[in-house]
Amino acid sequence: MARFDRSSPGRIVLALAAIASCGAAVPSRAADEPTLAGAAAYGDYTKSAPGVTRHIRASDLPAPYATDSARNASKLVPRPTGAELHLPQGFAVAPLIAGFQGPRQMKLAPNGDIFLAESEGKRIRVIRAGADGQASASVFAQGIEYRPYGIAFYPPGPEPRFVYVATEGQVLRFPYHVGDLTASAKPDMIVPDVPVGHHWTRDIAFSPDGKRLMLAVGSGDNDGEEGMAKEERRADILDYDPDGHDMRIYASGIRNPVTIGFYPGTNDLWTTTNERDLLGDNLPPDYVTRVQPGGFYGWPWFYTGGNQDPRHKGERDELKDKVIVPDVLFQPHSAPLGLAFYTASQFPATYRGSAFVALHGSWNRAQRTGYKLVRIPVENGKPTGAYQDFMTGFVTQDGAVWGRPVGVVVTQDGSLLVSDDGSGTVWRISYTGEKRASQR
Repeated sequence: MARFDRSSPGRIVLALAAIASCGAAVPSRAADEPTLAGAAAYGDYTKSAPGVTRHIRASDLPAPYATDSARNASKLVPRPTGAELHLPQGFAVAPLIAGFQGPRQMKLAPNGDIFLAESEGKRIRVIRAGADGQASASVFAQGIEYRPYGIAFYPPGPEPRFVYVATEGQVLRFPYHVGDLTASAKPDMIVPDVPVGHHWTRDIAFSPDGKRLMLAVGSGDNDGEEGMAKEERRADILDYDPDGHDMRIYASGIRNPVTIGFYPGTNDLWTTTNERDLLGDNLPPDYVTRVQPGGFYGWPWFYTGGNQDPRHKGERDELKDKVIVPDVLFQPHSAPLGLAFYTASQFPATYRGSAFVALHGSWNRAQRTGYKLVRIPVENGKPTGAYQDFMTGFVTQDGAVWGRPVGVVVTQDGSLLVSDDGSGTVWRISYTGEKRASQR
């Protein structure tokens, strides 16, 4: 593992001692074990373990205010002695590099470099892992005015000429040649006036043909309580040409679309979404969904289809039947952030085509939920509606939180990297078990 001094952003200090894996493989739940559904699907962190599968349906939702609305924000602690991350049998996890300030979104460059938005440090890093397993982190760009989050290479393909960076208030474009560790010039301003305040993450993705730039912008408040006049171009996924012109609204009513990405080989845009708060422990579900062009997802008047938010009783009834039910519903307040699609071959074949999602963790729930990495099974490009715990252990048995997963990316060698803004670490997950002969 490598660690760098936060006071010296460009200085990397390589660990001299070998870093052992700090993950514990645990037996996955049996394949024939029932999927948790209905009330059983609403467990807390103590019910999380690799292989536990949940399938929450719109018909499972409780009534608003079935429980009081809790305020139970996590207080981060240093990693306790003996604390381990848990994965399915055959997998291992170890820190790749640590010491970041708010590591968030990550994207894979064509040559295998990992671009990382170090949001609190207001800079973009480039992580490069050597053949010896050591990693270094260069500063690609720093002094960015707003917190950076989204990263995309343009044009799509093996020889991009630019790196686009979405910050809370702007979309920037840096010149780039494959292998660059630092930006060769100051960025161009592509979108100068992205709305700021409250939900600040801004993710970007190019359509597979490279003709459209998608920009995800979260709402300016929780539930439209400050009036919809301030929500223009918010709670939307916006659509531009690559120069930041010809803006359209691709989809609306999405309270906080944190991460977006196109499913490989398709034109299906997916998003992770944080739903509204203060309706009780188990309402409404956060979600991941394929985004329908022109689709409306309910915020702030409705949620999970035509369920009306009681704080907007009688408002916009004409929209009720237009609200799309998302594909995958998560335990409410789990806070899904990062999203990656597994198309590599290092993991067993059953994982190929799956989506991995980082659940950052709850604050508006009496008993914590989230704080883990989950897998969404996908069949013929369509999520099944269920999700399965993959990496757990960021919460101790007594409820202390020492890590919060954010970004997810698949590397060239097929391992999975997960950024953790609680401990400032990027974790590497690899498959170490025996592969079946058919997978070799």
